[in-house]
Amino acid sequence: MTPLDLTDPAVVADPYPAFAAARAVAPVQWHEGLGLWLAFTHAESNAVLRDRRLGRIWRDRTPGERFGSFNLIHRNALLEMEPPEHTRLRRLVSAAFARGHVERLRPWVQELADSLVDGLVERSGGAAEVDVLSGMAEELPVAVIAELLGVPEADRPLLRPWSNAIVKMYEYGRTEAVEDAAERAAAEFVGYLRGLAAERRRSPGEDLLTHLVTVRDSDGDRLTEDELVTTCILLLNAGHEATVNVSGNGLLALLEHRDQLDRLRADPALLPTAIEELMRFDSPLQLFERTATEDVEVGGVTVRRGQKVAALLGAANRDPAVFAAPDTLDVGRADNPHISFGAGVHFCIGAPLARVELQASFGALLARTTDLQLARPARRRPEFVIRGLAELPVVLTR
Repeated sequence: MTPLDLTDPAVVADPYPAFAAARAVAPVQWHEGLGLWLAFTHAESNAVLRDRRLGRIWRDRTPGERFGSFNLIHRNALLEMEPPEHTRLRRLVSAAFARGHVERLRPWVQELADSLVDGLVERSGGAAEVDVLSGMAEELPVAVIAELLGVPEADRPLLRPWSNAIVKMYEYGRTEAVEDAAERAAAEFVGYLRGLAAERRRSPGEDLLTHLVTVRDSDGDRLTEDELVTTCILLLNAGHEATVNVSGNGLLALLEHRDQLDRLRADPALLPTAIEELMRFDSPLQLFERTATEDVEVGGVTVRRGQKVAALLGAANRDPAVFAAPDTLDVGRADNPHISFGAGVHFCIGAPLARVELQASFGALLARTTDLQLARPARRRPEFVIRGLAELPVVLTR
């Protein structure tokens, strides 16, 4: 049984020492408070993500009448399905994604990143502090997903508040107010996307939403209305939350490791490698659950049928059995099998888009400034599962 306390502010602020201490005891341990097994090593976390006997099995939140919309957007989600339903839905979504949407957006994403950084530099002027989180990290991925889906610009400010409210349901120790806000946001989001999908049926465009509305597979199958709405919400929630938090966590890591920031500025060709290292070093998603469909042996323990086991992605990404000097930030780290995008059938479908966004934003910060300085300590969000910052005050020099 692990003594790890995920509600301890010190663990939330920096979970990695606690992970290392627990990993030294056993690779998989029972957490009484959460009522599930936790995998602390890379090998066991990878096994949890890949073993088909460990599935994503959605169970509606109860009472059902209180969480109608929240349950709807998970019951029909790729992330909460197993084959054959997962195979069918992923095939349809992948077919829509395969129509060149990510590459189509690449120049637009770079222009947007350049523009956002220029705005930050203008406001900072080498002296005033500006918040990179609200000024760029939050704006860029929401704008990109909205552009991808074809959400009108006037409606885009609605998206992040909805997403923020919904993802707070994934944390432990939620209040009733947090749960009510999540259901309210889910209901508003569902209603909005139903209207937007109806509009695309009447007036098709070249956006991903149009293709999700019209895509059919070789058997003539297509997405149901609920699957369509849920897929759009999943793309926004998963797609932008991770990117926002890699941006914040990653820039903070570089500001706290000036040698690596200087190394990256001197050699921009390291940028793709650096993005992977920033994702490994401080993972935006720390915990991902699975449920055993039969008794499964993982890391020397038996996960009984119906029990849950979670891969601790941040712990796996700092495992010294896989990563040399795992607590060292190394933007040139070539051997980097991190699992921040997941693994197996649930590997993140938006990974290519996330990489485009992150390379654009970090590239713009490096290319359009001569200096970046942390103005004062960053403020971290108080949640454990989704790890990110609430504020990142910096001073930028043109």
